[in-house]
Amino acid sequence: MSYSFEKMADEHSTGVIDVFNWYVTNSFAAYPADSVSNEFFDRFLSVSRGYPAVVIKENTGAIVGFAFLHPYEGGRTFRRAAEITYFILPEHTGKGLGTRVLERFKPAAKEQGIDTLLANISSRNEGSLRFHRKNGFEECGRFRRIGSKFGEDFDVVWMQLDL
Repeated sequence: MSYSFEKMADEHSTGVIDVFNWYVTNSFAAYPADSVSNEFFDRFLSVSRGYPAVVIKENTGAIVGFAFLHPYEGGRTFRRAAEITYFILPEHTGKGLGTRVLERFKPAAKEQGIDTLLANISSRNEGSLRFHRKNGFEECGRFRRIGSKFGEDFDVVWMQLDL
């Protein structure tokens, strides 16, 4: 199967929210307790404004994932750091798409003066933790038992990649 990347834009809202809501209702990867409406897409566009943001499409044209960088804590004090967010439907993981996104975003980040990528990951999302470790991220912080979803507590793990 072949995949393509497109700059995330308004016309992608339904597909992006469908992917995100799959993770909301089926995993610990997305933190909301309930599905979100298409208006939530505006939040993604807003926080990623001026940063790389893409949708991932399979050869049928269906959106199977999305990814974006956004500022860490906003403001100029932390402008050398950006947080990376990506969600790829499970049947499309393990095919190198996350790595392709990361490799695509690294040079764009460096061009913007970003030398640190951060990832905020649920401790119950083992696949994401493994992926980030494999790609050079290191755990740099952990907030213990601050989340609860599906009746289970979880930590929030912060991982860091120095570019």
